Formats: sequence, structure tokens, C-alpha cells
Amino acid sequence: MRTERGFSRVVGFSDGVVAIAITLLVLPLVTTAAQHQSDVWTFLADNASDLFLFALSFVVIGRFWLVHHQIYENAVGYTPALVWANLLWLLSIVFLPVPTQLIAAAEREERITYALYVGTMLVTCFAALLQLAIIRGRPDLQAPEVRGTLRLAPSWIVIAIMSVALLSAVLFLRAGLFALLLLALSPVLDRSLARRG
Repeated sequence: MRTERGFSRVVGFSDGVVAIAITLLVLPLVTTAAQHQSDVWTFLADNASDLFLFALSFVVIGRFWLVHHQIYENAVGYTPALVWANLLWLLSIVFLPVPTQLIAAAEREERITYALYVGTMLVTCFAALLQLAIIRGRPDLQAPEVRGTLRLAPSWIVIAIMSVALLSAVLFLRAGLFALLLLALSPVLDRSLARRG
């Protein structure tokens, strides 16, 4: 039997893991700041790319959490399949600081590092889609006010854009990171599809 307390634990555990992952992003900068001997402006200039990567990854994880939050706002229960899909999502979230740090610490740009960074985000998107699809396929898991209204199209749009970013990262190195800015277009594309559909 799936209980309300069990559902709260699933959501609470997820929030805790995300909080830890987002905190891990800043630890290398804290270590660098502790070893820095000159003024703040020099520190900021010397670590501009690391600060950019920290901010980018913070925003990305924050955005992923907002999507996850919305998915579970529309849910009232869970299944073992949903828990496993959520664990896959959490695995990708907690791993993201690793490629972030690999990019920051690299002495030269490497395709594999950028591909790992964007690829990890792509796994996160697929795992979110999987969770939404499980909830969408089980009306008993859906909150009464959203039952029958959940859409997968927005998730597919994000996955398509993320796939373009991954391809860009492999072919053009840093272009993959800038291709992530295309994610800002996803709401526009979703509204366009919704009007046509």
C-alpha cells in the first residue's frame, strides 16, 4: 500500500539530494577563494570561467528542480516504477557537479568533457519525461484538478533542444554550452504546438 507519508518521503528525499548537489557546485570556488592571496577583483577575474560554470550549473539544476516540483505538484501517489525513474533523475542531478568541475579544471577544451556535461543534462530530461509519462499513464496518481490534462510535448521539446546542444558540444566544443540558451525558446515552441494541436 502506498501511503501519503511514503509519497512525502519520496519528495522530501528528492529535495534533499538536489540541495546537496547544488551546494557541491560551489565547494571548488570556496576552496579556491580560501587559497587566494590578492584582492577580490583579481579573484573574480582569475576565476571568471569557473564562476560562469557555477552560475550556469546552478541555474540548470534550479530549473530541473522547478520542473520536478511541478511534476510532483500534479501527483498524489507513487509506484515502484516512479520511484526508480526518480532515482535515475537524482543520479543525473547529483552527478552534474562532476562534469562541471572537469570543465573548470581542464587545461584545454575537450569534446568528451563538454559532451559529458550536456549529456548528463539530457539524461536528467529523459528521467523527468519518464516520471511524467508514468504519472500521466496512471490517473490514480494524478491530482484531481489536473487529471487528463498532463502533456508530454513540453518535455519532448526540451529533449530535442538538449540533443542539439549535445551534438553542438561534440562538434563545436563550447558551442554546446551556448546552445543551452536555446532552452529559453522551449515555452514559445510549446505554445506554438499547443495552438496547432
